[in-house]
Amino acid sequence: MKPLSLTARISLLFAVAVSMVLLAAGMYLARAVEMHFVESDRHELEGKLELIRHLLERARLPGDMDRLPGQLDDALVGHHGLAVAVMNGGGAVWYITSGSGIHQDLLDARTCGDGPLELACLPHGLWQWRVGDRDYRGRVVPMTTGDGEIHRVAVSLDIRHHEVFMARFRLTLALAMTLAALATAGLGWYATHRGLGALRQFSGLAAGISAERLTTRLPEAGIPPELRDLARSFNAMLARLDDSFRRLSEFSSDIAHELRTPISNLMTQTQVALSRAREPEAYQEVLQSSTEEYERLGRMIGDMLFLAKADNDQLTLSREAVDLEMEARALIEFHGIVAEEKGVGLRLEGAGLVSGDRLMLRRALSNLLSNGTRHCPVGGEVAIRVGGGPGETVIAVENPGAIPPDRLPRLFDRFYTGDPARQAGAGGVGLGLAIARSIVQVHGGTLTAHSEGGVTRFEIRLPTPA
Repeated sequence: MKPLSLTARISLLFAVAVSMVLLAAGMYLARAVEMHFVESDRHELEGKLELIRHLLERARLPGDMDRLPGQLDDALVGHHGLAVAVMNGGGAVWYITSGSGIHQDLLDARTCGDGPLELACLPHGLWQWRVGDRDYRGRVVPMTTGDGEIHRVAVSLDIRHHEVFMARFRLTLALAMTLAALATAGLGWYATHRGLGALRQFSGLAAGISAERLTTRLPEAGIPPELRDLARSFNAMLARLDDSFRRLSEFSSDIAHELRTPISNLMTQTQVALSRAREPEAYQEVLQSSTEEYERLGRMIGDMLFLAKADNDQLTLSREAVDLEMEARALIEFHGIVAEEKGVGLRLEGAGLVSGDRLMLRRALSNLLSNGTRHCPVGGEVAIRVGGGPGETVIAVENPGAIPPDRLPRLFDRFYTGDPARQAGAGGVGLGLAIARSIVQVHGGTLTAHSEGGVTRFEIRLPTPA
């Protein structure tokens, strides 16, 4: 089954809601009109009962009782549909209007639903019943004549004209409500269709977005407030996609560049070696150079596999207590020869203890120390500072040298060296900082970079074991 469109759903729900309100209002209106007729009938019957009571109270002598039927007939002249029945104390019908709908069973009835007529009780002591295809409404009350005899007097009113009116009224009301519901559904569909115009505009723009058009943005001006947050979220998502796609494109370009260089070197060396017969020493030299390129490729592939495992949470930590001071001193000793060749000093301050994988943390710190040594000017000093506060340990690696603010967010991108010219052999391939950040993150910490006052500072924050 094809699902309904949003416009159809809102229009249908709106039409159903309005129809329910119209139906309730129609039922209330019909009930109010019906109760108006009941009240009107009650007043008319009460008036006749008062007239009959007055005539019975004046009947004190036998002659008065003999004239009473004629007086009752005269009193009822001109009241179409009104009937009166009088039953004496012995239970016999003493007077009854000719052709009336009053039945003997009515005079015998005492409570609602009593007798074959199944009287329906109405407010103020009124009863309603049906005889044949006609409905009647009336009352039965006891009255005392002038000579003290008690009679039961019933008055009834043929309410067929009310029923006819109510039937026509209900039909007209139902027709009006049906037309109103249809008109409401149509107007609701039109209003919803116009109101959702902004969403159709969003859909059209979204359909035109592709990898080449990720810079497209939805307009935020002039749209309904309910959709403004959606537009902002959608634009933010496009911005993230645009940034990720750009980084992915640059990553693909960088990895192709890094792989092409050693492979090109290997091919060139091999072709030159095979161009003519050479001494064994020449072949050994070529093989030695090829081995270095293979080792470089192997390290690069290993680093990429490490980052891939980190991205997929496949790194397994071997946690133990790591003495940061001891690890830092070992690294200073390891990098000391290179630093000395560049004329860079290495220094350690502070001490600390964290829980983690000792080899991984040593690799992260080694990458930061190597990076600081590489970019430290001659005569400068790279400092490792270990400290921290409650709940965390801070390891900072500082070196003289400023980094432009626009490059700071990209320092941890893979294959980002900050050198657009990317001269081969100028340094690392740009994976060291990315690996360091992955190691810190898998330990539940953070690695950030700051560059202020001519000093660049990489800061690791790790949670301290309780």
